[in-house]
Amino acid sequence: MEVEVLDGRTSKRLGILNNLSASSSIRDVKREFQRIKRSMYADRQSFRIEPRGKALKDEELLENIGLKDGGKIYFKDLGPQVGWATVFLCEYAGPLVIYLLFYSRPALIYASGPLATRATHIAAACWSLHYAKRLLETLFVHRFSHSTMPIRNLFKNCSYYWGFAAFVAYYVNHPLYTQPKYGDLQIYGGLAAFLINELGNLSCHVAFRNLRPPGSKERKIPRPTSNPFTFMFNFVSCPNYTYEVGAWLSFSVMTQAVPALLFTFLGFYQMSVWAIGKHRNYRKEFKDYPRRKAILPFLL
Repeated sequence: MEVEVLDGRTSKRLGILNNLSASSSIRDVKREFQRIKRSMYADRQSFRIEPRGKALKDEELLENIGLKDGGKIYFKDLGPQVGWATVFLCEYAGPLVIYLLFYSRPALIYASGPLATRATHIAAACWSLHYAKRLLETLFVHRFSHSTMPIRNLFKNCSYYWGFAAFVAYYVNHPLYTQPKYGDLQIYGGLAAFLINELGNLSCHVAFRNLRPPGSKERKIPRPTSNPFTFMFNFVSCPNYTYEVGAWLSFSVMTQAVPALLFTFLGFYQMSVWAIGKHRNYRKEFKDYPRRKAILPFLL
C-alpha cells in the first residue's frame, strides 16, 4: 500500500511511502520515511492522522488507525534529539561540581578562607549524596519509556539545575552564613529527615524499575513492595516526587537558607504538574486503578 506523507504545518507533500501494508506499524512508517529523508532519524519523527492531532505511538498499526492505501499521514519534525541518559547526566553532574567548587574553594569565590560551620559541612555532604545518587540511578536504575528528548530542552534544564546549584551554594558557603537558629536540633533533625526521604526516593525508583522489563514499554499499576518506604504508593501515584520534595524541604530546614527553600517550592510546583499528569494517565489507562492522590497524601 501507498501512504502520502504531508507536512503537519503546511500540508506540503513530503513523499510517498510504498513498502507498507495494513499490518505495518508507525515504527515501520518511520523507517520508510528515513529512507527518503536521511536526516530524519526515527527519534526525530512524529506522525499524526490529523495535522494537529495526537502523536501516534510506534506500536500502533495502520489498520487500527484507519489508514488505507492512498491515505495521508502528517509529519512533525521534533528537532535534533539527545538521549535521556545524557540529559540526566548533564543535569546532575553540573550541580555536584558547582556546589563542591563553592564549598572547597571559597577563596576563588569570596576571596576568603574556608568556613568551619557544622551546617555548611553537612549541607555539602547532603548535596553531594543527592546528586551522586541521581547519577548512579541514571546509570543503573532508570528505564526510560522514551529514548530521547529535544536537545533544546537540555540547555533549559541545565540552566535551571546549574543556576540553582550556584545560588544555593553561594549562600550556604558564604563567609557571613550563620548557623540555623535552633542549632544542632535543627541541623540534625533536618539531616535525619533528609536521609529518610532520600532512601524513600531511591526505593520508589527501584520499584518503578521493576515494573518494566528491560527493553519494553510495558506499563503496570505501581504498588507497594516489601520495602516499607514503598508503602507511600498506597497514598499517591508518584511517591518518588513526594520524597524528593521532602528531601529538599529537609535540606532547607537544616540550612535555614532562603535560596534552598525557593528551589524546593519551584521544584514542588514542577513535580506537581508532572505528578498530576501521570496520575491522570494512570486513571485513564487502568480501569481498576486504586484511589490515590497524585503527590501529596489526602491533598493533591
